[in-house]
Amino acid sequence: TSDLSLTISKPPWVSRRTIMIALMLVVVAGILYITRSWYLAAVVNGSPIFRWDLNRVLTARFGAQALEGIISEKLIEDEANRVGVSVSQKDIDSKTQEIIGSLGAQVNLEDVLKFQGMTKEDFNRQIRIQLYAQKILSRDLTITEEDVTGYIATRGASLVATDPAKMREEARSAILDGKIGEKIQEWFTGLKEKASVIRFVQ
Repeated sequence: TSDLSLTISKPPWVSRRTIMIALMLVVVAGILYITRSWYLAAVVNGSPIFRWDLNRVLTARFGAQALEGIISEKLIEDEANRVGVSVSQKDIDSKTQEIIGSLGAQVNLEDVLKFQGMTKEDFNRQIRIQLYAQKILSRDLTITEEDVTGYIATRGASLVATDPAKMREEARSAILDGKIGEKIQEWFTGLKEKASVIRFVQ
């Protein structure tokens, strides 16, 4: 008696290559689903609004203004690095507390940031850039005790602090801000004139 063997053949559409392609399609579909926010901004009644459409509109409306702001920050940051000026997190925290104190007890910084559409990271970066400029420009400024005394005598009512030592500190800071304000436009114009900036967004 001869052994009978049954040969079960695979359907022609089931092959290793077909299985691999199917698996790849599943993986690609999964990746596209997970990363859909990278290319989709919204879906309206089944119609997609792609991120590049959003970016095109935002660039057309606000691109030039936003770019100028980023360029300005970069110029100040580069100048700070060039002259060896640094800003620590402690500096940022101290300036933040100063700002919070000037807002008044009833005002919350988080609410202000939310109203302006800013994140805490955005706020910290702006403070850092502001402190870079202040530190660079204040290197050649001198504020005497007579300046502080005169400021308190003439503008003491505008100061928040009531403690004499803190009043002098606040007055000194106000005088410094005023002197920096007088110099900053000319200084920044000089930075821009010396810089090499190529703009691709107008």
